[in-house]
Amino acid sequence: MDGPVPELAEHAAACADRLRDADRVLLASHIDADGLTSAGIASTALERAEIPFETVFCRQLDEAAVADIAATDYDTVLFTDFGSGQLDVVAEYEAAGDFHPVIADHHQPAEGVETEHHLNPLRFGLNGASELSGAGASYVLARALEPEGRDNRDLAALAVVGAVGDMQDTNGELRGANAGIVDEGVEAGVVEEGTDLRIYGRQTRALPKLLQYATDVRIPGISNNEAGAIEFLTELDVPCRDDDGEWKRWVDLTGDERQTLASALIRRAIASGVPASRIDDLVGTTYVLSREQEGTELRDVSEFSTLLNATARYDRADVGLAVCLGERDAALDRARRLLRNHRKNLSNGLQWVKEHGVRVEDNLQWLDAGDEIRETIVGIVAGMAVGTNATRNGIPVLAFADTEEGEVKVSSRGSYVMVRDGLDLSAVMREASRSVGGDGGGHDVAAGATIPKGEVEAFIAEADRIVGEQLGDADDGDGGDD
Repeated sequence: MDGPVPELAEHAAACADRLRDADRVLLASHIDADGLTSAGIASTALERAEIPFETVFCRQLDEAAVADIAATDYDTVLFTDFGSGQLDVVAEYEAAGDFHPVIADHHQPAEGVETEHHLNPLRFGLNGASELSGAGASYVLARALEPEGRDNRDLAALAVVGAVGDMQDTNGELRGANAGIVDEGVEAGVVEEGTDLRIYGRQTRALPKLLQYATDVRIPGISNNEAGAIEFLTELDVPCRDDDGEWKRWVDLTGDERQTLASALIRRAIASGVPASRIDDLVGTTYVLSREQEGTELRDVSEFSTLLNATARYDRADVGLAVCLGERDAALDRARRLLRNHRKNLSNGLQWVKEHGVRVEDNLQWLDAGDEIRETIVGIVAGMAVGTNATRNGIPVLAFADTEEGEVKVSSRGSYVMVRDGLDLSAVMREASRSVGGDGGGHDVAAGATIPKGEVEAFIAEADRIVGEQLGDADDGDGGDD
């Protein structure tokens, strides 16, 4: 059987065999939604294969974190959603006999070094930023780990959450290897793929809030305007309130009612002069998890991924993992409380960026939030700021925040247009951070690093130089698509 991603099947089988040969496994994973779902998939697959394991989480897999892992008495370590970018460090400990690594990752691998059991789509001609997430790589491994008579396709639900949490549906739907995982999820009865309004909060938000906060496609008079959203809904020939006078949610409407509302929203956008390309983004492919309760955050993959981001980024990876593993009582209640706090922090962080703005260099723009924005969410805030009046179009954004360990976290965000023109933020973060005694990596369109305190200016200068070379080299060619 080739599995959901035929290109990776043979190597996934070899990685699975190595895990089966281990007496026990240390599972190490990242803390974002993709990392948590990766850990959920891997831990379930290991348990079903009756392989003893323990799980740990790391904010960043730097040399200190790898050293801590090496200091354990585990002979086999499974890295999920990181490990590739730190392969040069991992390989040193492997060569010293400290542990044998098995890696299921999708980030840009470190150059000039390799290990035997390294499952990464980039090694097999697939794009790790848009075609397969860390959770997707973990799912491919989980399918290869299936014991006889057991089907792990139900884990496709978490893989889809991880991919969407990693923003791999930015072009409207999951493509490439991700599409194969969606198909398996549909076959297993855990994923439903459909066409619907592509606005965050369809399951849980009351209709006025749904429209008010729908800012990915800004509709004048409705977006960021509660009164305008209510007026728009009131004028529709759709019962938007229930028998008790409470506002309904999108999920409470019938199919015909949803169609009426969506059509009216599109007409309003056209009349307000919203560009046609942006209007097209209002409706598209959506994914829901069939076995989750309707009207909850877990039913919609976007809301599920946001819920997970609200756990481990606030030092409660145990809560996020428990939700991934199916706990729906105390763990889910705790995750929801963390989510409320997460939303407040994101709103405050974005407001801070709008008030303080960014500093613009020759080839990039940056902001230093210090301790005003938590280092685990500064990258999310930077991504939210892209496209607003707080940032400039056409150049990548770098965001800095202080860490509890006295270092500085760097998060960078670009666009796929910039990537087509030559931008590779993974290389920028890795090379610039190492030039000042730090480390980093990630994807071409989004990456991160940790650097010593006091090295921000030197880091910016080096990053600006590298970005200039990358985009300058592209300009010497055909100039890309734009």
